[in-house]
Amino acid sequence: MTPSSSGRDLRADARLNREQIIAAARELFAERGPDVPTEEVARRACVSTGTLYRRFPDRKALISAVALDGFHRVVAIARTAEDEEPDAWQALTRFVHQASTELRLATWLSVWFASTWADLQEDPENHRLRHILLKILDRLVHSAQSAGDMRPDADTGDLALLVALLLRPIPGLHTELSRRSAERALDLMLDSLRARDTNQQLPHQRITTADLEPGS
Repeated sequence: MTPSSSGRDLRADARLNREQIIAAARELFAERGPDVPTEEVARRACVSTGTLYRRFPDRKALISAVALDGFHRVVAIARTAEDEEPDAWQALTRFVHQASTELRLATWLSVWFASTWADLQEDPENHRLRHILLKILDRLVHSAQSAGDMRPDADTGDLALLVALLLRPIPGLHTELSRRSAERALDLMLDSLRARDTNQQLPHQRITTADLEPGS
């Protein structure tokens, strides 16, 4: 083995270890909540605790990595839904259902680790991903309204906030019931956003993506 190929192997191993650790942390946070010991994450990832701490020197670094990984997944789901579905409403429906697991974990992380989450909001990569996602959702929402499929008195900010509220953790609710109730709530939300002659006018102005910007 040449020195250069040895270096590539080490980089590949390091990347694989990092991916395994993030995947294990995602699973354990979703299964057992915020108090999962770091040693348990290492065992699930099949790495030593020393390897874990070399990749993520503290819990904050691990949580931030899990959150950013989830954001990447959510953006990928939104892009694929927009590209593959025949109309905007079907793309929105697909996005909400397929991204619900990632969005639920992101919402839980924001509640469990509020200070870390606040710091993450200043991360340039987080800003980039958030901008991309909101642009995609804006296009889908407005296209669905133009097609007459989505009620005209709601906007992208309404959709985003509804999803975040519906996916917040409920104390004392076990994991399976939480998952089932979230899926039902999201379907009820989508049903309420469909355009119908019987829709009652919503109060106040529509909530847009501009309203979600810091300082708005």
